Amino acid sequence: LNFSVKYYSSINHLQTTCPCSKIKAKKCHILNCSGCICTRRTAPPGSILPWRFFSCKEGTRISSKRKQSTSVVTSELLHKNLLKSEQENWNDISPIYKPMTKRIKEKLEELHNKYTLNSESPRMRFGENVYFEENGCIFLSKADDDEGNVDILFSTDDLGFPDAFIQRIRISPDQRYMAISLKSESSEEATCVIVKLGHFPVVKKVIPSVFSFEWATSDVLYYTTQKNLKCQNVFMITFTNQKHTKLVYTEQDARFFVDIYLTKDRRFLTINSNSKTTSEVWLVDCRNPFELPALVQARTKGVIYHIEHRNDELYILTTYGEPAEYKLMKAPVASSGKENWQLVHALEKKTKLVDFEMFSDDCIMFLKNAGHLYLNVISFVSHSVQSIKLPTWACEFELESHPEHTTSTCYFHLSSPVHPPKRFAYSFKENNLIEQAVQEVPIITNCHTTRLLAKSKDETLVPITVFHDLNSKELHRKPLLVHVYGAYGIDLNLSFKEEKLMLIEEGWILAYCHVRGGGELGLSWHKDGCQHNKLKGLHDLKACIMLLHELGFSQPKHTALAAASAGGVLAGALCNTDPELIRAVVLQAPFVDVLNTMMKTHLPLTIEEQEEWGNPLEDEKCMKYIKSYCPYQNIKPQCYPSVFITAYKNDQRVPLTGVLQFVQKLRKAALDHARRTSKKGNWIPNIILDVQANGSHCDSSWEHSVSE
Repeated sequence: LNFSVKYYSSINHLQTTCPCSKIKAKKCHILNCSGCICTRRTAPPGSILPWRFFSCKEGTRISSKRKQSTSVVTSELLHKNLLKSEQENWNDISPIYKPMTKRIKEKLEELHNKYTLNSESPRMRFGENVYFEENGCIFLSKADDDEGNVDILFSTDDLGFPDAFIQRIRISPDQRYMAISLKSESSEEATCVIVKLGHFPVVKKVIPSVFSFEWATSDVLYYTTQKNLKCQNVFMITFTNQKHTKLVYTEQDARFFVDIYLTKDRRFLTINSNSKTTSEVWLVDCRNPFELPALVQARTKGVIYHIEHRNDELYILTTYGEPAEYKLMKAPVASSGKENWQLVHALEKKTKLVDFEMFSDDCIMFLKNAGHLYLNVISFVSHSVQSIKLPTWACEFELESHPEHTTSTCYFHLSSPVHPPKRFAYSFKENNLIEQAVQEVPIITNCHTTRLLAKSKDETLVPITVFHDLNSKELHRKPLLVHVYGAYGIDLNLSFKEEKLMLIEEGWILAYCHVRGGGELGLSWHKDGCQHNKLKGLHDLKACIMLLHELGFSQPKHTALAAASAGGVLAGALCNTDPELIRAVVLQAPFVDVLNTMMKTHLPLTIEEQEEWGNPLEDEKCMKYIKSYCPYQNIKPQCYPSVFITAYKNDQRVPLTGVLQFVQKLRKAALDHARRTSKKGNWIPNIILDVQANGSHCDSSWEHSVSE
């Protein structure tokens, strides 16, 4: 059995309750299970995970020890003074919003109870046994037991991890061992706990700082370690009579991040070393787990590939060949070099590969094209490809885990920001799509979904997804919330969120701008918006907002812009170039000082980030280009929109010092402008920073996210 428990952060939060009345429910952080390739659920194949973005160590490296000491003391003092000033400002301002906060919180909790608390925890069946997670506990039940009898295999509270949530679970093939990763909100690193199952489960090993892990056999576990936000070592640990731990693989290139994955048929364990643009895979034969890993294909600049296995053939999801979009290819295990790769299926232009699932006789590609979702079902028996369009309201897939690759049905969930997840099944035998009706989920019928295309500065058409109440009159008077990201080839998150539905019910219009730099239209869409093309994303965002206003969706004085993490680059840049288009901006853990971050190579992720932003240290042209759009570098006295920023004290991705300095500089520029001008109706924007003591770079529990 292989499955992962996916943690929903403040950007994607749900909650579950225990189905068994005799078990007391408590606060829960876990929501959903993903399949074996859990790392590919949150990022497109070949790209890093969204929560790995940004380097974060503060301070500057200075050769002189004396100067370094003075600099560090000065920097720490400045940081403390800025933080104290902002906390005092927040304490003065926040009481103004308490009545509104109380009303919104009550409404969100009502919607949360209505749409998510009744959803079941995913069940993972392994023969007669069914495993599931609830409220920080892992349970075992029998498949044919209708009375709700369960055994508790593991509890975070009992083990002394009351504040941790379960991030990933792996059960050994013979079900004698269970490996679990535990993570807290305030830490980037997870702890792996190995439990020996039986009548009295026993903890056999605790391994700190683990990122990914898989069982090669019933008593051999492979895992990667994480240090300073990097994963570069793979270890093997045995649970035989002679227990030992061995280093198996080390990645020498700082641009590459290593994780491991088990093929669906459990034949091979793959060691995957990926940069933003290039990858390399090594195979461990699970029948001989002590043999050295075998190289599939040496890394080739610009070629990304991932491996699956079926009937002594490797199935390769890769960007190799023209065009440089994903294709499914295959090659014999014995001769796996790219000269032997044969094309099985190629995607259409401007198509995004969202997910890929392998079965014994078929595979399914989950795809996006022009904002619509559909499936490509590829039969290895009949050599046919069937394309199935999914409901037009759907914006997001969530694939369920299928531990048995011989199953005849593929299960997944569809949702949108305003539509709760609905379960669907595709039957290979019946060759049809079935909507599952396991529990009653209220149907959202009064929300209209519109898909638009905005013409950017260079005539490129940029997709926009718009949601609004069908019964709304005079849309130009309604408030509009625009969302943007545009980096790393990552799509905007369009999964269900209670706060989005609440806004629709209160008359808001929601717009999602799929600008270049993101991944909505495939790999070329990302490439056309990174490095020396970053300004294209800014032009796309401006064109999207202007089109929305032209079509009667709100107006500038009722328009707000929301962005998180790397989305802060484009949102902050728009505030500098076209502040008149928006009235308010909401930023969560924003990346707002690209230039200074990319100039500090001693930071753990700066080198690998060069494939996204460029290398300003070695390329003066690149430095000037980054400086031309970097939000912090381009603040100037003018009439800015109001800005609300949430930052995290323990954020290891975006340094808090940089956010503090950005806020101080922005506030000073707005005040300078107000003093210099005396126009009628002139106003001073609110610029507010809320520094959260808990949470880490957009990761927070349901309770904390409600407060935010």
